[in-house]
Amino acid sequence: MKKISIGSWAYAIGPYQNKPVPWDELIQKLKELGFDGVELGGFPPHPNPDDLKTPEQRKACRDRMKKLGLGWSGLAANLWSQHLIDAEDTTPYINEFRKNLQFCVDLGIDAIRVDAVQPPTIFEKVDRKTARKRVVDTWKTCAKEAAAKKIRVTWEFEPGFAFNKPSDIVGIVEEVGEKNFGVLFDACHGYMVAVEGARQDGKKETLKGGVMELAKKLRGKINHIHLIDSDGTLHGDETSTHAPFGVGKVNFDKLLPELAQNDMGHNWWTIDLCFWPDAWPVTAACKKAVDELNKKYG
Repeated sequence: MKKISIGSWAYAIGPYQNKPVPWDELIQKLKELGFDGVELGGFPPHPNPDDLKTPEQRKACRDRMKKLGLGWSGLAANLWSQHLIDAEDTTPYINEFRKNLQFCVDLGIDAIRVDAVQPPTIFEKVDRKTARKRVVDTWKTCAKEAAAKKIRVTWEFEPGFAFNKPSDIVGIVEEVGEKNFGVLFDACHGYMVAVEGARQDGKKETLKGGVMELAKKLRGKINHIHLIDSDGTLHGDETSTHAPFGVGKVNFDKLLPELAQNDMGHNWWTIDLCFWPDAWPVTAACKKAVDELNKKYG
């Protein structure tokens, strides 16, 4: 059976931007709902490397989770203030990554999430070849440093960020080529990339076999999984709508056996309710839905 976590960002950004759920209240409630852990969005008001500066503060955070019997499935590092694709020198990005990497070490988190930071419209300013080299070279450096600390790096592709075509995703993870670097396969992003070709620059690139074909192309390259449905739309014309289970188009009974072909090096599934208008009321229902999938495919 898989251990089940949920992304804390669902209760801190978007609809919750002005009314974030306090950290201690959040983890207490998640424990009551039967979650095994949390995937931490490492930005205010939840624990993050800028607010928890001292070893004592970080130990207290780690100890609180341990006391509740909760684990960490990963850290969504706050790298969005950085430039990656349009920066000739990506040292500032790497330094920010290093700060978050140390935060992982101090909290006992063994996976760190990255993305391409900038939208697909960036190719109007930077040619694809240059952009791809910057991304690959930077992530290769980050992955090597993370490997030295026994931490996985997982890249979440999505319509809202550059390199969101199936061939981009497969090619870039191969080019980075580090054992601890892989793809974060989010079911809703997989659907929007492979079926809708959402926000792809130039000619759209979709797959006849849809999200299942994309998962097969990425077999052996996936090292993290986010589970949530897709209704085939974008949230705010930017990123995939993270629709609760049962109101979307993803066939999890087919997808999960395929995703199980990946040896990810861990045993987590993470629910992602990012930007859902009122995440709390559907959290319990999503947990129940994933529990049922876990019984069949976990």
